[in-house]
Amino acid sequence: MTTQITAAASGQFMLGGDRGVNRLGFGAMRLAAGTFTGPARDPRTGAAVLRQAVDAGVDHIDTAGFYNRGEVRANDLIRTALAPYPAELLIATKVGPLLGADGMPTGQAGPEQLRGLVTEDLRALGLDRFDLVYLRVGGMREPGGESVADRFAALAELREEGLIRHLGVSNVDAAQLDEARGIAPVVAVQNQYHVHRPDDAAVLARCEEHGIAYVPFFPLGGGFDPIEHGRLAQVAKRHEAATAQIALAWLLASSPNMLAIPGTGSPAHLAENLAAAGLRLDAADLAELTG
Repeated sequence: MTTQITAAASGQFMLGGDRGVNRLGFGAMRLAAGTFTGPARDPRTGAAVLRQAVDAGVDHIDTAGFYNRGEVRANDLIRTALAPYPAELLIATKVGPLLGADGMPTGQAGPEQLRGLVTEDLRALGLDRFDLVYLRVGGMREPGGESVADRFAALAELREEGLIRHLGVSNVDAAQLDEARGIAPVVAVQNQYHVHRPDDAAVLARCEEHGIAYVPFFPLGGGFDPIEHGRLAQVAKRHEAATAQIALAWLLASSPNMLAIPGTGSPAHLAENLAAAGLRLDAADLAELTG
């Protein structure tokens, strides 16, 4: 697709009942580096990508204090490029993972450490309050198998103090989501999900039932679970689109609660991702993609 489409073409979702955001946002993970082990990216390009995103109508940026490579830090880039922030811009962060010496999230913060992580992200971004903070559970493993109660309760205290507007959870199973919801309202879940990994049905169903946003990480198959571009090729050809655009359009079509946050450090790739907001898949497309 060559037609310029803004993020607003994806429609809006009312987050927490009081904060409307476009369903196509931006993930900041790849601003610092293209891969987990790749070299740092040019921060000037990262800042340009952020400004391009906001100019195109992106009003939801997902970041984390551990998104960095060397001296290049996503939160610093966001503040440099965008502050003072537009009133309509929602910046969400995730806290919980502790990076090991290899730069991978090999440890987890305890309840007593979460306040410091939230306040450090506020400082780095130049914010007084977050609209949305996720408790990110676990490392790179599959969700489940541990309680989130003490850690989520610690974030709920910060919400009561006014440092956080809304809370979310990330990398959780249905039981952990239910546990968190018993402590404080959950407005968003961020789990791994994409066109060739649609295996989080129980959590997505709970999100739809309770008006919770579902925000997939690695929506284009990053990390260690790539999408199979060959399976998307025929649908992409019919729409004269890139396969990544079809993968994003599939996400947006799969649930009204779905918010897509593809990330990139490339201005050209950002424009391609944003153009996916204008794609409309029909029943035949969806059947072919999920068959």
